[in-house]
Amino acid sequence: MSDLLIEDRGGVRILTMNRPDKRNALNHALTQALLAALHDAESNKGVRSIVLTGSGSAFCAGADLTEFKDLTPDKAHLIERRAELTMNLHGVFSRLSKPVVTAINGAAMGGGAGLALAGDVALMASTARLGYPEVKHGIVAAIVMANLVRNVGRKAAFELAAGEPVDAARACALGLVNRVTAPDQLMTDACALAEKFAAVHRPAMAATKQLFYRVVDLPFEQALEEGRDINQRMRAFRKS
Repeated sequence: MSDLLIEDRGGVRILTMNRPDKRNALNHALTQALLAALHDAESNKGVRSIVLTGSGSAFCAGADLTEFKDLTPDKAHLIERRAELTMNLHGVFSRLSKPVVTAINGAAMGGGAGLALAGDVALMASTARLGYPEVKHGIVAAIVMANLVRNVGRKAAFELAAGEPVDAARACALGLVNRVTAPDQLMTDACALAEKFAAVHRPAMAATKQLFYRVVDLPFEQALEEGRDINQRMRAFRKS
C-alpha cells in the first residue's frame, strides 16, 4: 500500500497521506513522497490547484519517532539528512505557483500542524485538533516554528509552541484556518474551493501567490514597489 495516494479531479490534484495505522506520521518515505508529489504537481500543466489531506482519523501526527529510536551517535548524519528533507518539505508550499488547500480531517500535531499551516488556505473538520506537543516531550517545535509565527499573532503562537493544542473553533478564531466544516463535508468543501482556484486565470494566480509571499515580510514601501513591478509584468503579459 502506498504511503501517499494521488488522485486527479479535473485540474485539482488530491494528495492523501496514507499511513492511517500510524496516524499518518511522517517517516522518511512519506516525507520524500510528499515533496516529490508537490514538485510533480507544480510541473504538470494539467494540475492547477492541490488539496492535501490525511486518511483515517488523523491528518498527520508529525514525525514518526520510531525511525530515530535506534540511531546511535555515529549515525547523526541521518538525522541531519532527515532535518534537511523536512525543511525542504515545509518550505516548498510557498514556492509553488499553484494554490494548496489543506483539508485537516483530524488531529494535526507537531510536524502535522506545520503541514496544515503550510498550505495557502486551510479547512478544518469540526472534530479536529491542532497543536505542537513537542515541548511536553522534551523537544522543540523547531522547523515548524517558521510557519507558525507567520500565521498567527505572537501571543497565540507562543501558547501553541508551549504545547497547548486548540480545537477547530479556536483555530479558526485565531486565523490559523479559514473555515470549519462538518467532517463528512470537509473534502467536498476543500475540493470545491480548489476548483475555484483552478478556474482562475493561471498566470494571474501564479503572480498573485508569488507576490503574496514576497511582500508578507517586507517593509511597506518595498512591498508597494514589488506590487508595482508585478503590475508592469502582468500588463506586458496581457498585451503579448
